[in-house]
Amino acid sequence: MLPASRDPDPESPVLHRIVALSEVLICSDFLSQVALSGTLGALGYDPHSGGRLRIGYVVGLSLTDTALLLGLIFFFLRVHGENPREVFFGRRPIAGEAARGVWLIGVALGIGILVLGGIQHFVPRLHNVAHNPLQDLLGSRRDAWLFALVVFVAGGLREELQRAFLLHRFEQWLGGGVTGLVVTSAAFGAGHLLQGVDAAIATALLGAFWAAVYLRRRSCVASIVSHSGFDLLQIAQFLVK
Repeated sequence: MLPASRDPDPESPVLHRIVALSEVLICSDFLSQVALSGTLGALGYDPHSGGRLRIGYVVGLSLTDTALLLGLIFFFLRVHGENPREVFFGRRPIAGEAARGVWLIGVALGIGILVLGGIQHFVPRLHNVAHNPLQDLLGSRRDAWLFALVVFVAGGLREELQRAFLLHRFEQWLGGGVTGLVVTSAAFGAGHLLQGVDAAIATALLGAFWAAVYLRRRSCVASIVSHSGFDLLQIAQFLVK
């Protein structure tokens, strides 16, 4: 229970739910990215060059959005008198959770391979995007290194801290951890529809896996390591050429 002196109204669970839902929507990442991309557009910055997304635009937008989103999350936690370390890391040793996350990289890879392989074998029509548009960002080794920075900071780190916060709010006021797992995973997958329906399904299931790890461990360290490692392995081929 949040401290009574900082609650919007200790006697009103409905108000608590409204506040929690508002914070979830604000920290869903959609609003912040729309605001930032709209601001850059208003300033006359063209995100495309020769019909392709600029890697600098993606890096700048992703890192700025990460700073804004994490700032909002920490602000909301502090306003309610909650300890960010307790919410994100619990009481488990960080080193041990990081080690667990290393072998969970393999589990995440297995999920991705099985899901995508199963879809291509049984429901090939769901592979509706022949060329992943994000691959166009990796035109050189320099671009690959920049994208590696993005997938670590804005992918593994930001998304798992964000997921932990959203699950925390669902557990408190919005139907429980399982509800949060389903909702956040579906939204996580929907955000990757640009890469194809099959990729969106695989991403949703990976999101559910990392959410389950957090709910089980009460620490997002293992999820951060697993998620970051999974993403970095996707672009490793461009770094070793």
